[in-house]
Amino acid sequence: MQQTRSYSDKLFLVIKGIAMGAANKVPGVSGGVVAFVAGFYEEFIYSLQKVNKKAFKLLISGRFKSFFQYINGRFLGLLFFGMVVSYFSVSKILDYFLIRYELYVWSLFFGMILGSIYYINNEFKIWYLKTRIALIIGIALGVGISFLNPATENDNLIFVFFCGIVSVSGMTLPGFSGSFILILFGNYVLLLVNSVNALFDTMADIVQLDFTFLNNTERIRLLQVLVVFTLGSVTGLVTFSHFLTYILKHYRKITLATIIGFIVGSLGVVWPWKRTIYKTSEMGEFVLDPNGSRIIENYQRFLPELNLETIMAVIYILAGIFTVLVLEWYGQKTLKTHV
Repeated sequence: MQQTRSYSDKLFLVIKGIAMGAANKVPGVSGGVVAFVAGFYEEFIYSLQKVNKKAFKLLISGRFKSFFQYINGRFLGLLFFGMVVSYFSVSKILDYFLIRYELYVWSLFFGMILGSIYYINNEFKIWYLKTRIALIIGIALGVGISFLNPATENDNLIFVFFCGIVSVSGMTLPGFSGSFILILFGNYVLLLVNSVNALFDTMADIVQLDFTFLNNTERIRLLQVLVVFTLGSVTGLVTFSHFLTYILKHYRKITLATIIGFIVGSLGVVWPWKRTIYKTSEMGEFVLDPNGSRIIENYQRFLPELNLETIMAVIYILAGIFTVLVLEWYGQKTLKTHV
């Protein structure tokens, strides 16, 4: 159901989209967590599941206004606009701080995820046996994924399509980082670096009316990979939203308990005290993404020593928790305004 939004609500929704985009950029951090703690997760899922057969009939018949209203277009449009803005702005700033102040950035994220666990836990007044089992399963899955070693690159198109489905999971499943899963699948560089670079190069060639790339088998292969990956991502976004709408409607408590467990289990990925292992070429040089940032391959975790740097990191953790509490307060205030 669509809501009437003030200009401030629209602005905050764009900001939330920016936050989701920035979170999805970082391996180990889930944009879905942002949606949860900011109080618009269920509206996001319910809006996505409106992209169905009826919506396409409205679109094909030319009833654009009805289509826009049916899919809650204003909400989705503002949110995705924020994500696009994030890709070209905030994510680059985040890359800068991740390289120069890595410990403090991870500490802030760690605190925000701790705060989100507290926020989601407020849904539960009483824990039953089924929700406790769901919590344990979620923790086990999160921990298991956190400590897997990356696989080797695989450009099989069926596998690439599957990667696309999984890659958008971070938007719909809080605690499940799509970019980190792509690292584990071994296809982060192929799908988010090489294929994207191939698209940029192809667009530049077309602008210059240079079509020699049609004879470049490697370029064509990467473009095919990108198309299949994109189709998988769209399929995953719509499919997951329908699935989650169903289970949230029929198994809300169990679903939320599993999400809490998954977020708890994924804390190992965002543990602040770790050494980042970057992807390198055969020549020993860092592999860079389209923004010129180093590609993360995996992490080596360790326990911190008590020093000034550790104290500062703890302060950032507390700041992250405080940030989530403020977002929770604002989300509850907004909800009361619209009731």
